[in-house]
Amino acid sequence: MLPECQLLGTLGCHLCEYAEAVLMPFVDNGLSVELLDIAEQPGWLERYALVIPVLRRTDTGAELHWPFDASQVAAFLG
Repeated sequence: MLPECQLLGTLGCHLCEYAEAVLMPFVDNGLSVELLDIAEQPGWLERYALVIPVLRRTDTGAELHWPFDASQVAAFLG
């Protein structure tokens, strides 16, 4: 079973759009991904502004920072 994840990004982030495209095959196979805007969370803009998009597992809190590809996502989820 795939863990639930969050994708941290912000509006207008073209890299975040690329990350979403990388994640789509996983979503099609049952991965649940919540999209979160770092501008809406206190402290996140300062923490993540230079490293978004970030894929974060909700079960462990582990983070995968961009750039990542499908094989890296598969290893991260496994």
